[in-house]
Amino acid sequence: MKGHEQRHADHRERADPDPAPLVPPKRARGTLMRRGGRANRRPGPGWWKRRSTELVARAKTLHREAEIRFPVVTHLADRMVSVNIFDSGTRLAAQCFLTAIPLLFVVAAYAPPWLRQQLVRSVHAVLGLTGPAQAELEKALQPTTEDLRQATGLIGGLMVLISATAVSRALQRLCKRAWEIPRAGTHVAPWRWVAWLVLWLGAMLLQGPMRDGFGLGAWLGIPLTLVTQTGLWWWTPHLLLGGLITWKPLLPGAVITAVALTVLTSTAPLYMPRAINRALADYGSLGLVFLLLSWMIVVAVAVAVCMSVGAVVAQEPPLASRLGSPPPRWSQET
Repeated sequence: MKGHEQRHADHRERADPDPAPLVPPKRARGTLMRRGGRANRRPGPGWWKRRSTELVARAKTLHREAEIRFPVVTHLADRMVSVNIFDSGTRLAAQCFLTAIPLLFVVAAYAPPWLRQQLVRSVHAVLGLTGPAQAELEKALQPTTEDLRQATGLIGGLMVLISATAVSRALQRLCKRAWEIPRAGTHVAPWRWVAWLVLWLGAMLLQGPMRDGFGLGAWLGIPLTLVTQTGLWWWTPHLLLGGLITWKPLLPGAVITAVALTVLTSTAPLYMPRAINRALADYGSLGLVFLLLSWMIVVAVAVAVCMSVGAVVAQEPPLASRLGSPPPRWSQET
């Protein structure tokens, strides 16, 4: 047996001998080392320039292909960039927090008691405040003395009203960006800013009874809120743009904005009361300010996104001919 196995092993060795190690000659090794040295060098400025040019050309090609395959998505992305969604939303929220909310305090100081109660009820309906937050709200909007009225005065109240028009101006700039309206050559009368503030105050006062369905419940309150929000955001860009955009093209953006804000404000009572009470307990008034400002930023960004989406949808070919929408800028450039 051992002899038989030895013969098989000798046969395998003869059939498949171990290959000798391949050792390149000196000249070949020097060539490989020189090539490796050139490959390991850092690319020069010319290589980076060519590479960046190729990447830019590739990006433009992909953008053109995306426009052909997904025109709505690419136009919407371009519009979001031109509107600068987060910057516009943050500015709108900051102006609302710094000027519009003080206007509510001034209105509460000079309003009759029934109007103050209605205002408290409306803010409570929007945010669903309870406990310490509700007590702070009543203290701010229902002062028991004349201190607030004496502190502001008539001139102070007028100054607060004038400064509150910053919200209208910020919203006007957002509408112009959403519809790609150039700043030059478009002048809107200042009375429209005040008119929008009056409209906003009226809508705020109606939030309480409307969300309750005028006593019939949320099954009627939510549809009423949706219809009212649609009318508000349909009239807002038409008012602030001075009629530069007709009524029909503004309808898609009004509906989209109304749906988003109805969802946000209808779900706010589920999480805002607990968050506000916790912020008051942990950080005091500073926590309340931070939380309210954060919530306003979310709402303002939602408004900016929805208005931009509505403008793009209204300017796309399926709806543009029916609504009489103005042509977008990209169609004028091509």
